[in-house]
Amino acid sequence: MEEYQDAFDDVSEITLLTQTPAPKGSVTGLPMERYFEAVEEWSGGKIKFDVSYSNAVAEPGEADDALTDGRLDIASVLPIYDPSEYPANAALIEAGFISDQSAIDGVLASNAWPNQVAFETDEIMQEFDDHGMVPMVPIYNSGANALFCSQARTSLGDIKGTSVGSGGQAQSAQVEALGGSPSSIPYTELYESLQRGVVDCTVASPTVAVLGGFLEAAPFVTIDPQAGFGLAPGALAFSKTTWDGLPLVAQQLLWDRLDIFVGSNVDDKIFVNNAQMADDVAKFKGGIQAFDEDARAKLQEKNEELLANLAKTEAVADGAAFVQAMQDANDEWNATVAEYGFEDVGYAEFGAWFAQNKDSIDLTEYTAAVMEILSEHRPS
Repeated sequence: MEEYQDAFDDVSEITLLTQTPAPKGSVTGLPMERYFEAVEEWSGGKIKFDVSYSNAVAEPGEADDALTDGRLDIASVLPIYDPSEYPANAALIEAGFISDQSAIDGVLASNAWPNQVAFETDEIMQEFDDHGMVPMVPIYNSGANALFCSQARTSLGDIKGTSVGSGGQAQSAQVEALGGSPSSIPYTELYESLQRGVVDCTVASPTVAVLGGFLEAAPFVTIDPQAGFGLAPGALAFSKTTWDGLPLVAQQLLWDRLDIFVGSNVDDKIFVNNAQMADDVAKFKGGIQAFDEDARAKLQEKNEELLANLAKTEAVADGAAFVQAMQDANDEWNATVAEYGFEDVGYAEFGAWFAQNKDSIDLTEYTAAVMEILSEHRPS
């Protein structure tokens, strides 16, 4: 820190415009807040962030435009909201169901392997560049997606005919395979839609459920470690125009402190929200269950079909090689995180486990491993 602060002695003060997706201090916004605080401290106060909260500057689907028109300098963007503009990104995102869906190891691996693939895929990097962005963390998620419903729905018979909020082509195809009717609803509108019965269920992460406050209306959660839904993750990106105008020492510091964001996204956000989900489900007299075998088999069958279709994608030069790269990276990171020795805790028990173990969770080794991916692209 002292070396960085000394290096900033002759640097003029830099103010960066940004926003977080949640109210100030909310666990969902903490990864960004803690990252900003670390950068400010390590720069000796020379880099400051003008932070707007709860997506006050731009709605999630418009954040990429805000980065290019000057309203924001650094922000979370959602390429999955516009797959025609980001087809290679969308292909990577839609394969997220291949990840282990478990509450600890699955969370860790699923926030690592997609970044490895993203940085190695020229088409993905080019899409960011074409849209005037520098990807800092090309892809990060808020945990595995689950089916949140107003009543227990774990079998094909339970789900048949239900209206289900979904995001992205993969999720919609999965909902249809289970017999539901997909409906595209921004996550900011899910609470009202569930409360008013516009939809019976929604596919979302525990983080979105807690942030949106809709567990009271949909306290019955179906989440299956063996059969996952497609994700709708974001990317932490910088305005290329702003980035290119920064001194090298500022670029390097902004890159080096991404370890704070990576670790906090898991420990402060996903784990905390997974625990809160379990507590809220109990409070609202719901339940957390896996799919019945018929629904699990149907979802797994659809996932195999989706993966086969991704191998034919024209979004990258070689779709089959792209799919193989994803599977290899996923296998590699599953093996890596298994070595960390975390317990195999189910989602229903996660709240009690986290309350007992939260002070002893050490993600140092994991964060360092993810930073090895990011550090290869550090400005120099």
